[in-house]
Amino acid sequence: MRTTTTTPSALAPWARWARGAPIPRARAARAAVRARAPALLARASSESETTTTTSSASTTDRVTLGTSDLSVAATGVGAWAWGDRSGYWGDDWRGDRARNLRAYETLLAGGVDFIDTAEVYGFGKSEELIAEFARSTAGDDALVDPVFATKFAPLPLRWTASAVPDALEKSLARMGQKKIGLYMQHWPGFGIQDVANDAFLEGLCLCYERGLCDAVGVSNFNAARVATAAKKFASRGVPFASNQIQYSLLYRDPELKTGVVQACEDVGVTVVAYSPMAQGLLTGKYSGAGAAAVKGPRGAVFSDARRAAVGELVDLMKSIGKERGDKTPAQVAVNYCMTKGSVPIPGAKDAAQAASVVGCLGWRLSEGEVRELEKAAGKVPASPGAPFEAW
Repeated sequence: MRTTTTTPSALAPWARWARGAPIPRARAARAAVRARAPALLARASSESETTTTTSSASTTDRVTLGTSDLSVAATGVGAWAWGDRSGYWGDDWRGDRARNLRAYETLLAGGVDFIDTAEVYGFGKSEELIAEFARSTAGDDALVDPVFATKFAPLPLRWTASAVPDALEKSLARMGQKKIGLYMQHWPGFGIQDVANDAFLEGLCLCYERGLCDAVGVSNFNAARVATAAKKFASRGVPFASNQIQYSLLYRDPELKTGVVQACEDVGVTVVAYSPMAQGLLTGKYSGAGAAAVKGPRGAVFSDARRAAVGELVDLMKSIGKERGDKTPAQVAVNYCMTKGSVPIPGAKDAAQAASVVGCLGWRLSEGEVRELEKAAGKVPASPGAPFEAW
């Protein structure tokens, strides 16, 4: 999910893709895709010193999503970067495919079964890669069964309830699935399309009633929209699993300003937190004199002021992480969201990052640590909110 300002013109490529028009091509792929590595968590651990949890913690640290029966690991993973052809996360999705597959294997080996994607990620390529990954790992008893989630995009030419199950059927075909665990509306329709939002909720009901998904959810919905959706779904007996929103140590508006977290609690809906590491700012990789450069559109999120101000917070996260068994700042950031009651979905592009996600399970920050982190985070300029929240 994007956290930078998105205008209607920025949605145009997605709209063209939905009509079947050509999409922007990715840049040239690397000469050869690296071979698949069979050693899952063991090899990931050799690449990263972040894996300190066990698979038993992964199987017991679970959350039931909202009013549904869907049980998932207490942290999932977001697959936005898998197959990205927009240039936001990189410029070589083909070359990254092998690394993404190893991330997928490592997650399932460690018990992280909640995999989130969307039809617009990579213009469908993220869903297609998930199908490839699922086929390549089918029958492997060392891996847990994944719970897939994907999202309906309210593109400009979509107005009716029938557009939602139609889109889901296309997503299922790309993913090689007959049924999805969770299907969501990616953002609310805005402007003149706002009149279609009731139809989209009806369409989500149809998806569940036709047996295409086990539960439905929404994303980037404000407090009033959450309440409206909850009434609609309850009247039809449709399980309402989640509202997927931006939430992190550096973006707490849904909790402190907009009332979205409280609205979700009021109707028993789980908050799924995207960008729990503030798109990487909370990892420490982009702070300090030796900070790595941020390339592409994502660089706009990393202002010099934010990079300079986040150092003290990252130092605190390192200190807390050391006391927690050498956890990294990234793991502390994700676990913060878990401790606050949400299910975070950090990205994981390779086995080492996936192992880091697995290492977020089986423990929680203390109340005192949460207070310390929030106090330090208050000194850092907040992350920019997604424009969808105001729609």
